[in-house]
Amino acid sequence: MSLLKLPGRLRPWILLASVMFLGGCQSAILNPKGQIGIDERNLLVTCTVLMLLVVVPVIVMTLVFAYRYRASKQNRYEPEWRHSTPIEIVVWAIPCVIITVLGVLVWRSSHALDPYRPLDSEVAPVTIEAVSLDWKWLFIYPDQNIATVNEIAFPEKTPLNFRITSDSVMNSFFIPQLGTMIYSMAGMETKLHLIANEQGTFRGLSSHYSGKGFSGMHFNAIATDPAGFDAWVAKVKASGQTLDAASYAELAKPSENNAVAYYASAQPDLFNTIIAKYMMGSHGKGGHKMLGMDNPAEPGTEAAAQAHAHDGSYATPDAASGAAGNGQADGHDTHSMDSMPGMENMHHDDAQAPAGETQNPQEKH
Repeated sequence: MSLLKLPGRLRPWILLASVMFLGGCQSAILNPKGQIGIDERNLLVTCTVLMLLVVVPVIVMTLVFAYRYRASKQNRYEPEWRHSTPIEIVVWAIPCVIITVLGVLVWRSSHALDPYRPLDSEVAPVTIEAVSLDWKWLFIYPDQNIATVNEIAFPEKTPLNFRITSDSVMNSFFIPQLGTMIYSMAGMETKLHLIANEQGTFRGLSSHYSGKGFSGMHFNAIATDPAGFDAWVAKVKASGQTLDAASYAELAKPSENNAVAYYASAQPDLFNTIIAKYMMGSHGKGGHKMLGMDNPAEPGTEAAAQAHAHDGSYATPDAASGAAGNGQADGHDTHSMDSMPGMENMHHDDAQAPAGETQNPQEKH
C-alpha cells in the first residue's frame, strides 16, 4: 500500500517510526577508521556545507515569498520594475565565491587523495595484491609468500600498498571505513594506498555489479597490532595449502558465497601472470604476452606484418626479397611505403608533383 493512500492521521506516525528505525543504521563512510577515509569524509562534509549556503537561503526565501505575496494580502504593485543592482550582486557574487572555493578545495584534495600516491610514513608498507574473481576476492602477500580468499589482515598505522586487477569482468574494490573505491579490470593494474588508524575488523566489498554471485563478494579487513599480524601470517602458513597454477585454475572457476581460505605459499609472480593473460600478442600456456622489444612477433605472422607496417619497414615478400638481393638494409626506407596497399599513388615530399597538380607547401616538413 502506498504511503499516500493511507489515512492522513497515520502518515505522521509511520514517518516517525521510519526515522526511528533508520536511526539504528550506521554509515561506514561517515564513520571512517583510516586517515584517507577521514580526509574524504571531511571533504564531503565541507562541500555539502558550502553548497547548503545557497540551497538553504533559496528554500527559506521561497517559503517567505510565497507567504508574503500570497493572493489574499494586498502588496505594492510595480509592473514597471525590471532591475535591481543589489539583487544582481547578491545573486551572482555569492555563487561565484562558493564555486571558486569549491574548485580550489576539490583541486587540492584530488591531488592529495590521489589513490596512486604513496602515503608518507616512517613505517614500512605492507603490499597486498588483490584479484577479483567470480565471485570472490583473492589476496596475495608477495613479501610474506602467502595468499588468502575473502580475508586480509595488516598492522594498524601501517601504509597498505594495494595492487589490484581482475581475472574476470570489471569489478570494484572498496573498504568504506578506510576510504577510496577503485576499479579492478582484466589486463590492467590499478593501485590504492590506505591506512588504518586503529584496530578493528572492517567490511570490504565489491561495489560494482558483476553477475549473480555479486552479493556475496564480501571480505573482512582486519587491522591488528604487529604481533597480531605476525600471528595471523603464521596461521595462514600453517594451512598447508599451496596456490600453484593448478589450484588457481580451480579457484578461478565461478562460485558463490565462498568461505575464507588460506594458502601457505603462492606461485611466484602470480599477480603479473594473471595480468599478462589479457595482454595483446601471442597465445600460449602462459596466456597472452605483450609484443615489444623483449618479445618480438614471430616472422611471417599477421602480428609481425602489422608491427612492421607500424614502424615503416613493411614490404611485400617480392619487395623484401628484392631489397635483400640489392643489399639494402632494413629500417625506415621510403621505398618500402610504396609497396604498402593504397600507397601507389602517393608522392614523397621531395618528388615532383604530377603534371597539372601543384604541391602543397605545407606538405614539406
